[in-house]
Amino acid sequence: MTDLFHNAGLEAGAPRPLAERLRPARIEDVVGQDHLLGPTSPIGRMLGAGRMASLILWGPPGTGKTTIARLLADHVDLHFEQVSAVFSGVADLRKVFETAKARRRDGKGTLLFVDEIHRFNRSQQDAFLPYVEDGTVILVGATTENPSFELNAALLSRAQVMVLNRLDDAAMEIMLNRAEAELGRPLPLDADARTALKAMADGDGRFLYNMVEEIEALAPETAPLDTAALANLVQRRAPVYDKAQEGHYNLISALHKSLRGSDVDAALYYLARMLTAGEDPLYITRRLVRFAAEDIGMADPQALVQALAAKDMYDFLGSPEGELGIMQAVVYLGTAPKSNAVYTAAKMANAAARETGSLMPPKHILNAPTKMMKTLGYGKGYEYDHDAEGGFSGQDYFPEDMPRRQFYRPVERGFERDIQKRLEYWAKLRAERRARETGEPS
Repeated sequence: MTDLFHNAGLEAGAPRPLAERLRPARIEDVVGQDHLLGPTSPIGRMLGAGRMASLILWGPPGTGKTTIARLLADHVDLHFEQVSAVFSGVADLRKVFETAKARRRDGKGTLLFVDEIHRFNRSQQDAFLPYVEDGTVILVGATTENPSFELNAALLSRAQVMVLNRLDDAAMEIMLNRAEAELGRPLPLDADARTALKAMADGDGRFLYNMVEEIEALAPETAPLDTAALANLVQRRAPVYDKAQEGHYNLISALHKSLRGSDVDAALYYLARMLTAGEDPLYITRRLVRFAAEDIGMADPQALVQALAAKDMYDFLGSPEGELGIMQAVVYLGTAPKSNAVYTAAKMANAAARETGSLMPPKHILNAPTKMMKTLGYGKGYEYDHDAEGGFSGQDYFPEDMPRRQFYRPVERGFERDIQKRLEYWAKLRAERRARETGEPS
């Protein structure tokens, strides 16, 4: 235990926050990460074999990344060296690497723990490569951001990414029991308040212990707090959400796919998550407009109108009143019949345009504003559809060197059922005209 405090730069007798006092001293005491640390799990197997590989620990704040790194060094008898990407540069890293080289010559390996490794830029990350490659250091990086976005491919190829889970209710209950044992008394909370305390921590063990310290400061004779009293005493943890990072994209993806799956309640939940976390409502409305065209289309043409109306309402009223229009649009889009037929048709038409190049439209549908163009046959043979029987001439409008293609294939849902009937009727008339002109059966 003393070595653990010394490695962290702390004296055993110095005042320490509760989270530090209760930091696990053994791998077996780390909670919520059994999928990584259990005997048959990836890290557990490494430790069982007495070896260590370079790792990237990716997970939310307060889930044990720093603790695990310290305990790994202790378990495999490596010197623990810690740097923070916030306060360190390449010059600092060079000193660490030179010291690690000297230590290695004396027969002692080094586990280099880099907190917030994603904050190093690409060239700084490159500085690790030769020292990780030759074994001068075993690198353990900690990050809250998706490594595939934030770390060099070369670095990722030399380190295994381990994903830590946010702490669940069972893990936080164990932590509360440890806190009560450390404090020597139960926390003055009723059952609902205890449940609420864990929910307020939002999977962050460090924040849970910080709130426990606030409760600990109450007089010992304090009556058990209910949920309302607890909310007045401590603040709920701000949701993990960065509008430029993975949480942002995860939630907008969850909203989009919930709408596509017609799960209105899930869509409302993810919308509320984004609004509560401070997402720009106009960003959300832009995505809803896109969804209306991409995933509903002509199955319900009013979907696009509703999405644009939500944007207009928010522009007019702002927050919080304007957010109700966004909620209404989400309900409309979630309950509308779904079709990606227009979206699919657009992709097929774009592909055909790229394939066929600059084919000339047939001359009969070209305007002839000059005498020369008329002489060349522009506009000759064009039939004005309004004058045709049924308002449909049945002429072919594709380029002469391009066979007719069907891009738009409506589905049997919503308004597209009616569209399909029209298209089938016009296809029948078109085939009859072709049969008359060619003498072939329709």
